[in-house]
Amino acid sequence: MDARQLKVEAARAALAHVSEGMRLGIGTGTTAEEFVRLLAEKVATGMTVIGVPTSERTALLCRELGVPLSTLEETPELDLTVDGADEVDPELTLVKGGGGALLREKIVAAASQRMIVVGDRSKKVETHS
Repeated sequence: MDARQLKVEAARAALAHVSEGMRLGIGTGTTAEEFVRLLAEKVATGMTVIGVPTSERTALLCRELGVPLSTLEETPELDLTVDGADEVDPELTLVKGGGGALLREKIVAAASQRMIVVGDRSKKVETHS
């Protein structure tokens, strides 16, 4: 399986936790983008959700693919956030923050009842850098 397919499978596993009517925090990064693509397919076939993106990049992709968006001001309580990790060690300690959206990611995560962090084996490290 190539790197993109691993990301798609991780995103698909997260999507299994999304149900009708959910208010979602939608993360930033390559695996989150695969999640948005899969979510957009569900929206296109009738699933109703609302997303709060953690970056302008994610917002743009959601708009392009037809995923309805809101803001934390309009939707201050979220059911679930799906975002990626930059690194995961053998004890499942996660590192986030390799990108420029960290503050928004933290704010959106704090507004969520639950959070799923997605990552494929390319994110696995023995020790954090």
